[in-house]
Amino acid sequence: MRDAQPKTIFLKDYQVPDFLIEKTDLYFSLDEDKSVVTATLSLRRNPAATDQTAALVLHGQELVLLTVSIDGQALSDADYHCSSDSLTIQKVPDSFVLQCMTEIKPQENTSLEGLYKSNTMYCTQCEAEGFRKITYYLDRPDVMSVFTTTVEADKERYPVLLSNGNNVASGDKDNGRHWVKWDDPFKKPAYLFALVAGDLEYTEDHFTTQSGDDVTLRIFVEPKDLDKCAHAMSSLINSMRWDEDVYGREYDLSIFNIVAVDDFNMGAMENKSLNIFNTSCVLAKPETTTDAGFQRVEGVVAHEYFHNWSGNRVTCRDWFQLSLKEGFTVYRDAEFSADMGSRTVKRVEDVSLLRTVQFAEDGGPMAHPVRPESFMEISNFYTVTIYEKGAEVVRMIANLLGPEDFRKGTDLYFDRHDGQAVTCEDFVKAMEDAAGIDLTQFRRWYSQAGTPRVAVEGVYDAAAQSYSLTVEQHCPATPGQEQKQPFHIPMAMALLGQDGALPLHLDNTANAGLEMVVDITQARQTFVFNQVKEKPVPSLLRGFSAPVKLSFDYSRDDLLFLMSNDSDGFIRWDASQQLGVQVLNEMIAALQKGEEPTVDPRLITAYRSILQDESLDKAMVALMLKLPSEAYMTEISDDVDVHAIYNARTLARLTIAKQLEQELWQALRNNHCTEEYQPSALQIAQRSLKNTALAYLMLLDTQEALDAAVEQFDHANNMTDVLAAFNVILNSGFGMQKQRVLKLFYERWQHESLVVNQWFMAQAVCSVPGTLEHVKGLMSHPAFDLKNPNKVRALIGAFCGQNAVNFHQRDGAGYRFLADQIIALNSLNPQVASRLLGPLTKWKKYSEASRLLMKAELERIMAEPGLSSDVFEVVSKSLKA
Repeated sequence: MRDAQPKTIFLKDYQVPDFLIEKTDLYFSLDEDKSVVTATLSLRRNPAATDQTAALVLHGQELVLLTVSIDGQALSDADYHCSSDSLTIQKVPDSFVLQCMTEIKPQENTSLEGLYKSNTMYCTQCEAEGFRKITYYLDRPDVMSVFTTTVEADKERYPVLLSNGNNVASGDKDNGRHWVKWDDPFKKPAYLFALVAGDLEYTEDHFTTQSGDDVTLRIFVEPKDLDKCAHAMSSLINSMRWDEDVYGREYDLSIFNIVAVDDFNMGAMENKSLNIFNTSCVLAKPETTTDAGFQRVEGVVAHEYFHNWSGNRVTCRDWFQLSLKEGFTVYRDAEFSADMGSRTVKRVEDVSLLRTVQFAEDGGPMAHPVRPESFMEISNFYTVTIYEKGAEVVRMIANLLGPEDFRKGTDLYFDRHDGQAVTCEDFVKAMEDAAGIDLTQFRRWYSQAGTPRVAVEGVYDAAAQSYSLTVEQHCPATPGQEQKQPFHIPMAMALLGQDGALPLHLDNTANAGLEMVVDITQARQTFVFNQVKEKPVPSLLRGFSAPVKLSFDYSRDDLLFLMSNDSDGFIRWDASQQLGVQVLNEMIAALQKGEEPTVDPRLITAYRSILQDESLDKAMVALMLKLPSEAYMTEISDDVDVHAIYNARTLARLTIAKQLEQELWQALRNNHCTEEYQPSALQIAQRSLKNTALAYLMLLDTQEALDAAVEQFDHANNMTDVLAAFNVILNSGFGMQKQRVLKLFYERWQHESLVVNQWFMAQAVCSVPGTLEHVKGLMSHPAFDLKNPNKVRALIGAFCGQNAVNFHQRDGAGYRFLADQIIALNSLNPQVASRLLGPLTKWKKYSEASRLLMKAELERIMAEPGLSSDVFEVVSKSLKA
């Protein structure tokens, strides 16, 4: 908790550690009332440090120091100093063995950092700075050590004892206890340490590497969840094979373990050879898991496995370099998921997240570069900017280099830095050296915050048969960065004529292709294309080749043309979104003027054409039929009118449902699947289109639509269809059926925690009036637990972050509710509390009445005594913005 304003840490102040830890030997004695950790550390002074007489300062939090010795000699109280966050020993030899014995209480650790208990299981989460809650240590990523870990516990309660590396010894004790010793031969920083002790069962498989080595794969879960591991196991095997094929990276130990944990702040953690997962990211079966859940498991399993090289074998020097491992690995897992399913659908889903959540972050008080310059609390920087925008930066590098040179670059990076803690600069330098190119200007993507705006104008000269594209870029000011230099923006493009793409003769080039990437490197540039025989429609930012906000004055007819004719799936979807934005903005303006809004009939015509186009991927049809979300409309608005956005979008959806009722019924019936459930791209596409159609039809409030939804809820063989029907019934006006499905859903699945989370979330995001009071009531439900992050995210997070019309009640009750929960969570779990703050941080985007109410709640939180550094940083920056 905060005693004074937290200290800001700056990248420019980085210094190498004064000491290195060659070997770390840990002994854990786990007991119900307290646990004792004995750490034996082989230390030496770092020859690269500037002060060769520096005192030894070890990190530590919430520890009780029992004993400390150097080279076997116990130290007296006068030989060291303990504070709330460190252990300092002024005089130490240049090389020595330090032993500390500390007492901790994992069962009281509600922050879920360090060693804690999840139900009856001991587990750890040490990234970013959780290891210091286990023992005194140099808890920083550039201190890498070889770890040996022995875990001792009651054998009946904790028959499974796991840690990093290989199981090298085990045995029983006379008092009903047992022990297991683990040895990890690879150097790692403390944040990659892991320990699990519990009554668990496992499913096992094997993988043979390209070199012929056999790897044992195990997924440990509570016995009741053993039937939900098959998808995660197949995803792991697919990931291992893909990483060998695409990156040439083989696994390097004889065993790889995954453990599913119910109480976990994050999605999963890549600890060397012992990945710890939130249950939501590893457990899956058709009856309890949606298509999106299956895809999430596949993506997260791949992400954590890929970290074995991009994060573990090569790790980050300091936390400012977090995107070095996370951005790179998100890019890798996105490419893997694209190869496993539909590449276009995956791209659209990723871009949707960028445009709503990440662009909003870039435009808010917590805006920061992909490589931040400073932070107060590193936990606040596990953001979509670090992860998703960081992945986009890697994607741009990959596209600039091309597949062959990018593979050379990654090979060089891994070979050059294996076993090291490095920087984003080291990654870019490996790319430059491998491909022989200069990425000097491109590096600004790492150092400059904000989303660049790219405005494009096109002029066709019929007489000269030339087409000129004039491009201007600028990036708005962000906190701490008023002025921005031009980015290097690769813009993939094509010019479309009536019969397809036109040859691109840029500046009279002889060899013309149908698509190219133009490099935007200046504040203003003009590109002239010759031999253009007709006025084209430009297809810009194909595949979303750069994370920018692009504007071009497309007419609605141009957008309809792109939707129907572009060969780039992303552009077709994007054109549908732009058309939707234009229509919704027109309707919002009418509502604000007190006029009757109408839906442009061209939107209806376009949607009808999409529904009737049998050549389209059905998943793409579903995506193109969805109007821009409330979150996206909010992000692109400067003065947000939440209720006008909601009302316009609701009216537009109702109009679409009325005008296309026949086509929607046909889509629903044609995509009813009677086959055994598979999370395959084909089946997922069918369910996606069917359920999109059902959502539209339920807006009509007809008995026929209700009957279809009830039939699906009662008899579907998979959670995707059950939940889709459940959601549309909850949001309908059919009160009796709503009460029936609410009761029945819970009775069916009350013993499945992850499904109960879905039950909470569906109610939290319900758009009907009175939802806030209903959410408050659900907080007293026996299944809700404020100490469980998944429950908090499902109920409180979903309501405040995804239910704009109810969260932004005009009386500010939603804001007060969120502030109350943040204050309560501040002392329980500061990480979760700070992440819930997002909706309030955007207070300046809203109308004056809302702004004042939101700001007042931020000020109330700020006035709380004992505010954690996590919450303090977000609130203070929000108020200063």
